[in-house]
Amino acid sequence: MASPQPTHTPNHTDVPARLDRLPWSRFHRLVVVALGITWILDGLEVTLAGSVAAALQTSPRLHLTAEQVGLTGSAYLAGAVLGSLFFGHLTDRLGRKKLFNVTLGVYLVATAATAFSWDIYSFLVFRFFTGAGIGGEYSAINSAIQELIPARLRGRTDLAINGSFWVGAAAGALLSVWLLDPTVLGPDLGWRVAFGSGAALGLFILYLRRFLPESPRWLMIHGRPGAAAHVVEEIEARVTASTGAALPPVPPKATVALGEAHRVTLASVAGTLLHLYPERTVLGVVLMASQAFLYNAVFFTYALVLTHFYGVPADRVGLYILPFAVGNFLGPLLLGPLFDTIGRKRMIFATYALSGLLLGLTGWLFYIGVLDATTQTALWCVVFFFASAAASAAYLTVGETFPLEIRALTIALFYAFGTLLGGVAGPWLFGRLIESGGPREVVIGYAIGAVLMIAASVVALKLGVSAEGRSLEDVAPPLSRHPDV
Repeated sequence: MASPQPTHTPNHTDVPARLDRLPWSRFHRLVVVALGITWILDGLEVTLAGSVAAALQTSPRLHLTAEQVGLTGSAYLAGAVLGSLFFGHLTDRLGRKKLFNVTLGVYLVATAATAFSWDIYSFLVFRFFTGAGIGGEYSAINSAIQELIPARLRGRTDLAINGSFWVGAAAGALLSVWLLDPTVLGPDLGWRVAFGSGAALGLFILYLRRFLPESPRWLMIHGRPGAAAHVVEEIEARVTASTGAALPPVPPKATVALGEAHRVTLASVAGTLLHLYPERTVLGVVLMASQAFLYNAVFFTYALVLTHFYGVPADRVGLYILPFAVGNFLGPLLLGPLFDTIGRKRMIFATYALSGLLLGLTGWLFYIGVLDATTQTALWCVVFFFASAAASAAYLTVGETFPLEIRALTIALFYAFGTLLGGVAGPWLFGRLIESGGPREVVIGYAIGAVLMIAASVVALKLGVSAEGRSLEDVAPPLSRHPDV
């Protein structure tokens, strides 16, 4: 009889427990600013793209149609999808720190190049690669943030960071008012300077990221326990220095037993998603797809709605997006703590359901013609106060409910599936509906978004995971966890 194969000696590590018990400090604020500012960049990009939509149609060189404007939004999202998949795989393989610098570099070059576009085709190509950089950022940044923030604060922090997209949106709206004023820079120069401004902000972010370490959790599961422990010691020293207080003790027996490093393959990823966590997979796809359709369909074309149906001048569109952006930022900021107290399932259900119902009401009022530009914007503010928290919770869910070894790739896959199912077609569809000339066609798009959000709320109530206050390794044990422990 053959003797049993020797089992790899388990490696017990307390790295997760040491990170989760840390008090909030200057180090955590640096994580939020240096990594979370990615969403400000994305908000700036998307808002500028929406705000300059009318300017692109009147540009002497580009002169785009409404359908082509929608197509540029789809090109940006298509780039984000492919970029997230490509860079997501590399993030799990090569580390969080390397990739969140590489992806930012891709964004910097591409958005600067957009400012020099000479026709529709060059504009589409540069928007595609800008999206690829931002898509890659989603994977690297979301995984790094969740692995560095203490478990008890993970929900509110993640939602606030994702909600900071709207700080960028507000900045883009303000910037567009000045840049698109034809008396300031002219019809073909303002939109170019608008896109170039994103590159300047990116350079500042690149500087801040020099002060962030590699994720100790990533080092831990890649056979580098000594390096992981060393990074945690450095983080603890920084926290102690900034708070001036002794750290709380590490909970007894709060260790994770790891075996041999898990080798990530397509088969292992498929097995994890489809066999180990099938319900979480369904949940992630539904949450991401529904919010992607809602946001990308409405937000990429809001400028066309304001100019086409309400006669708002192109250089005034930014003023209407400011309150819209404020509502979107306040939603995750104010509701975020409830995701850590009331819980994930209840809050995801509530935010998805409310945003869907309110969007349906807004669409009906738009159809019967009782709205003007101001009341339309006010209703959008209310709808997206809840929808913004819901969308941020979708990213939180797909990041924290799957194992460390495939966290970045999982975020990328769900972002890609969700965006392809609900996002890429949205801007093009709404562009076509708006170009048709009547409110009846546009309401069809609003109705689709409302139904998708309400359906997602039901799925969340049924399949949601109660991850509040729990360590990542407790919510989803590492694939390299030792089998005998």
